[in-house]
Amino acid sequence: MNKTVFYARSSSPNQATPTWQLLSDHLTNAAELAESFAEAFGSSDWGQLAGLWHDIGKYRQEFQQKLRGANVSVDHSGAGAALARERDDKLGLFLALAIAGHHSGLANIVSTECGPKPLKQRLRENIPVLEAIRSDLPNEIAERPVPDLPAFLWRAPKGRPDIQMERRRRAFWTRFLFSALVDADRLNSEAFADPTVAATRSRYADIADLKNRLDACINDKVANLSAEAREREVNKARSEVLRACRSAAEDRPGIFSLTVPTGGGKTLSSMSFALRHTKHHGLRRIIVVIPYTSIIEQNAEEYRNALGAENVIEHHSNLNPETREARYGDDLVRRHELACENWDAPVVVTTTVQFFESLFSNHPSRCRKLHNIARSVVILDEVQTLPEQFLVPIVDALNELVSNYGCSIVLSTATPPALAARNSFPAGLRNVRPIITAPLALFQRLSRVSYTWPAADDKPAGWDELAAELADEPQVLVVVHRRKDARELATQLGARTDNDSAVHLSALMCPAHRSAVLKQVNATLLTGAPCRLVSTQLIEAGVDIDFPVVYRALAGLDSVVQAAGRCNREGRLARGRVVVYRAPT
Repeated sequence: MNKTVFYARSSSPNQATPTWQLLSDHLTNAAELAESFAEAFGSSDWGQLAGLWHDIGKYRQEFQQKLRGANVSVDHSGAGAALARERDDKLGLFLALAIAGHHSGLANIVSTECGPKPLKQRLRENIPVLEAIRSDLPNEIAERPVPDLPAFLWRAPKGRPDIQMERRRRAFWTRFLFSALVDADRLNSEAFADPTVAATRSRYADIADLKNRLDACINDKVANLSAEAREREVNKARSEVLRACRSAAEDRPGIFSLTVPTGGGKTLSSMSFALRHTKHHGLRRIIVVIPYTSIIEQNAEEYRNALGAENVIEHHSNLNPETREARYGDDLVRRHELACENWDAPVVVTTTVQFFESLFSNHPSRCRKLHNIARSVVILDEVQTLPEQFLVPIVDALNELVSNYGCSIVLSTATPPALAARNSFPAGLRNVRPIITAPLALFQRLSRVSYTWPAADDKPAGWDELAAELADEPQVLVVVHRRKDARELATQLGARTDNDSAVHLSALMCPAHRSAVLKQVNATLLTGAPCRLVSTQLIEAGVDIDFPVVYRALAGLDSVVQAAGRCNREGRLARGRVVVYRAPT
């Protein structure tokens, strides 16, 4: 009697002679990939089993008929979940969640309030399906035992049971297992359906090569400094920061703080630490997490210039495909788009929102990249901008990445928030090690501005009055609170000057427009021509720009200090001037 041949998919049902992928091949190949992905967080046996079981529902005759054009709806992911729960009522639940959700997303176990259909309902519905296909399941698939959980999922902190922490830790791990399965399934499907696309993935320089490229880039920057520029205190301090970062790179993985004044060279120094640390400890990639797209555009450009455009991917919502294609060509842009799906590039630059929303997501596309975060260096740039209302889950996730997923975290900022664990914040970051051991002395050396503060009884000035004052400054940056304030003040300022020196920046502008304005402003500043820039707070965190005078609307001290980082940034003046004003209401 001829044994039925089962397929996972065909290349195209519309082709006269489509090619077919054997289901056994897809399950085996996906299992091998998921096993290799999950190895990064000590769960290779779980990844292998998830891959073997994820598509066993395709052994259904109804699914095979669908492949041949039958107009039927078939749930093919629930049967593997039912098998996992059958094999182990408790531990199988983790596999069941990942397998059942590899197309629709991770579901709640019983809740029907939101998201995909609850897992327990899917399991009940697929028990008959599992019975129907049981005789066709290969023994080497159906009889696999569910492995024990990784040791860290049983380990109570300091020997004390903590049920809530255990649940959070297991939920976090389930997302990583889910990620390994989703990526393995999609990569193997792509390799069969579109091998040309699959062949364009993962073509990058290795970490050692990238380290050498960055070293050469930094050496060139130093060599091109004038003798006068080398003697400036700011450039001496940048060299010391770089040396400290390189020296700390061989320290054991963990959480590091890089507290350096604005303009102190954190962008390249932190990357130099990350590449050396990655190479020394056999880690896999560097993920730079930045709060604002305005900084991403600037920093990613600096990384591309140093490391090669093909090795650095940006992943955020403001990318312009047409602009990128014109600059880099279709092939490189397509490779970057593919790398954004699973973050398999050596250097990833993304937003704070993208990074943390992915860590807590249940959606396959968002979670797909998670397994590639394991054993990475994560640079949290401008860490003072982390949203206060979400600090507890964010800090919990960072501790988990370091403790159990082989990551190192770099907290990079000029105005460090109080994230360390303490009595009032027991969920804080643990064992943070400073790269700069005497940050206060460094801040004192790099003090490059004088502040003028409003008196306690000063009333807010009108925009017209402020514009008249600013018009007397040939080159000045003024930071306002709101976008409409930026438009109003720029209009008032433009009316008082007889040239086009008044420009403004806000988050309402598209990235290309913002970049063009910043490029124009920097070029104008270098010529010494009049330049008056009105901006919202987006310019404060990490934007590389250097004005002799900065006006800042009264705000928290950290915001004022960040704005001051745009004043006398290169130390060309004995002292820059920062004026803090009361903004009109």
